[in-house]
Amino acid sequence: MSQENGKQEVTVVDIKMPFMSMVIFMVKFAIASIPAFIILSLIFSVLMAVFGGIFHGMGRY
Repeated sequence: MSQENGKQEVTVVDIKMPFMSMVIFMVKFAIASIPAFIILSLIFSVLMAVFGGIFHGMGRY
């Protein structure tokens, strides 16, 4: 009974997927990554503007 509640290890040996299905999946993944890149670039630009303003002001005095 105690073996049923324990962890079971699984090893994936092969995935059978048609080529066109894989191409469609990769195209969808590429299209979905575009908005994520835009959001991350906006966050990065805001952080760079904040830190750039902080460190630029420190150099004057």
